[in-house]
Amino acid sequence: MNIVLICFAGMSTSMLVRKMQEAADNRGLSAKIWATGATTAIDDLEEEKVDCILIGPQARYALDKMIPIAEEQDCPIDVISSDLYGTFDGEKVLDMALDLIKSY
Repeated sequence: MNIVLICFAGMSTSMLVRKMQEAADNRGLSAKIWATGATTAIDDLEEEKVDCILIGPQARYALDKMIPIAEEQDCPIDVISSDLYGTFDGEKVLDMALDLIKSY
């Protein structure tokens, strides 16, 4: 499973990615969770197949540009709520991604 988080600057998102990866590892899930900036996401996702795209609340402006990429990737996309993002709860954000993938 390959999950990407789209961020604005990357500092807080890299912390969330780390916590999500730990949660996936603790569950025994084979997952690659990584982040990329909103300005480079389109190019990065042309080279990498993903199963889910999550957008940080600070980069929600990129949603309209990312929807066609999600359609091309045939994967779900959503914006992480500010409340959820602000807790840095890797378990809950991973659950969000897994729920999106399952219901897609």
